[in-house]
Amino acid sequence: MKKLILSAIMLVGLAFTVQAQEISKNAIGLRLGDNDGFGGEITYQRALSDNNRLELDLGWRNSKDVDAIKLAGLYQWVWNIDGGFNWYAGVGGGLANSSYDYNRGGQRYDDSYTYLFAAGDIGIEYNFDIPLLLSLDFRPEVYFTDKVNKDFGPDIALGIKYQF
Repeated sequence: MKKLILSAIMLVGLAFTVQAQEISKNAIGLRLGDNDGFGGEITYQRALSDNNRLELDLGWRNSKDVDAIKLAGLYQWVWNIDGGFNWYAGVGGGLANSSYDYNRGGQRYDDSYTYLFAAGDIGIEYNFDIPLLLSLDFRPEVYFTDKVNKDFGPDIALGIKYQF
């Protein structure tokens, strides 16, 4: 019985070590997405452990009527799929400032407002043998303001980062 328990513990330990992967200590790059207008973000990732990291994004959005600047912070968990492929999920939030300026029906609308948002994140990435990381992710955002017509915004983005 002791051998069976010891073997099971060793097997579980092996399974966890096989799933561990090496994520870069630092990565910086661009994240290009579309959430109420095309926008880009300067993104920075900092590894906190073997499979956890912090991501900070500073970006802008530009659409027909609204321009926005956003600062987001996300805590992410990273799991290895196979080789250089990883998938990740995270949670976080941020601060944004939006301004709009448009004419509708002869009436001019012009305003600016700041608000908070909560965000989730799920994506897939490929870690090349060179210090390059490509990612594709989905980031749903919930806005906390009464100035936005909708309280939810989905964001799908492609990222490219340099790892160091």
